[in-house]
Amino acid sequence: MLKILMEERVSLCMKKSNLLITVMFSLCLTGCNIDAANSGTEIVKDMIGREISITVGSYKRVVCIGAGALRLYSYVGDLSLLCGVEDIDNYAINDRPKMFDDVARPYMLAYKDYFYNLPSVGRGGPNAQIMEVEKILNVNPDIIISEYEDADKTLSLEKQVGVPVVTVAYGSKGVFDEKINQSISLLGKIFDKNERSKQINSFIQKEKNDIFNKTKNIDDSSKKNVYICGLGNYGTTNHLMTVQNYEPFNVAHIKNVVSDLPFDGIQKIEEEKFIDLGKNMDVMIFDAAAMKNIIPLYKQNSEIFSSCNAFKTGEVYLEMAYNAYYTNIEIALANTWFIAKCVYPDLFTDLNMETKLNEITNVFLGKDLKDEIYDCKFSYGGYQKINIEEFFK
Repeated sequence: MLKILMEERVSLCMKKSNLLITVMFSLCLTGCNIDAANSGTEIVKDMIGREISITVGSYKRVVCIGAGALRLYSYVGDLSLLCGVEDIDNYAINDRPKMFDDVARPYMLAYKDYFYNLPSVGRGGPNAQIMEVEKILNVNPDIIISEYEDADKTLSLEKQVGVPVVTVAYGSKGVFDEKINQSISLLGKIFDKNERSKQINSFIQKEKNDIFNKTKNIDDSSKKNVYICGLGNYGTTNHLMTVQNYEPFNVAHIKNVVSDLPFDGIQKIEEEKFIDLGKNMDVMIFDAAAMKNIIPLYKQNSEIFSSCNAFKTGEVYLEMAYNAYYTNIEIALANTWFIAKCVYPDLFTDLNMETKLNEITNVFLGKDLKDEIYDCKFSYGGYQKINIEEFFK
């Protein structure tokens, strides 16, 4: 009997001991999980679908490479963390790509002084097709924000540099593209700037809704046919390029005179097609970035343009540069307001474009930039209805 009693006590002690060990082990695991959570380490998916381990808000040395990467970072991130920039974004480097020097790039107008003394992380520019690893290594970054949408090259760079390389993207619809929203949110996540990224994305959505609602009741039969001219990429020799299914037109309920092309997006328009479209062209919007090429074309053969109905009626306008080392997101938003006002002036009598432009650049970049944008050589003085005889002389 005594033996049985002792065996029961031993068994009970062993059970209590095992229970204590289990509880202690569970607490240990819980503590580990808490530490991991507190460290801010998370897996994020970038804009080319790569899963990347990042430590939220920990980065102190940032590099941005590729068309438009620095622009997006400038909207969200802390500029004092930049440890290098591409030559195209540093006016202190004489031997740099200069094709956009006279075209408005608001992030450069706002922050060029931050970039002057930073070392080079590569040449940059539309012709730069490689990531300059050695220059990037020299500045010792702890994270790289890239707009090179090539998974193999990105993985190779990540292995060589040994830090996270996160890809952002713009998409094909400019300011209203979901990829812009996602890229800004991604940067907010990485750099612990979620409130800032939400502020920008909410502002874009609000502006979009305002334009949409102001124009949504326009009857189709009374809509004007509109042509957007000059939205090409750098280096194009076709200066009449346009966009089929242009998202700012869609948002503002504007009828695009271009609707019968085989595919959507930016594309070439030959002179014969342009002249044919001109018969039904009620309004023409020129993009400022293309005018340095369009003005000589006009002087060479003005009949291309003067045969268009919009030229005959004087309904010809100038928007600010949509693209300059990828899309100027804040200008693309301001352009949408401007185009809507040009096409539907009675609906936008209270819209002052100078005030609106400053409002937009303040949200994106923290500064009134209307004057700086208008002062750029290839802004031609700002938003305007073009005086054809004066402008093209």
